[in-house]
Amino acid sequence: MARELEAGDKAPPFTLIRDGGERVSLKDFKGRNLVLYFFPKADTPGCTTESIAFSKLRAAFAKAGTDILGVSADSVAKQDKFKAKHKLTVALGSDESKEMLEAYGAWGEKSMYGLKFIGVIRKTYLIGADGRIVKIWPKVRVKGHAEEVLEAAKAL
Repeated sequence: MARELEAGDKAPPFTLIRDGGERVSLKDFKGRNLVLYFFPKADTPGCTTESIAFSKLRAAFAKAGTDILGVSADSVAKQDKFKAKHKLTVALGSDESKEMLEAYGAWGEKSMYGLKFIGVIRKTYLIGADGRIVKIWPKVRVKGHAEEVLEAAKAL
């Protein structure tokens, strides 16, 4: 297992297929800040709430020079359906191979109701315009999270 990423580390490069079928890479955001949020499963209550919150604040993030990319292991078709159903305005990346999820420490053991299983860990990274990790939220509580990330982005 790779070591945990920390603030100051260079963000691991990635290329994913995003909603709509286009490719998205870390290098696409060069010179801009990026919020990278990992969510367990499209169209589930917590993930929907989180994605709607980031979508509602997208203009404020843009004003702060910050783009947003949500990533899960869901297929592109599922991401497209999720985005359309909830009128989401943020980009959604699909990592069915789980390579990026693993690189960012967002794939691993979780527990719910006493049961342990492997899945996507809800966490968020704020990456600076220089491609370095500025801040990590390792255990996200959805309520108020997007607002907290926005405040951190505005401080850059």
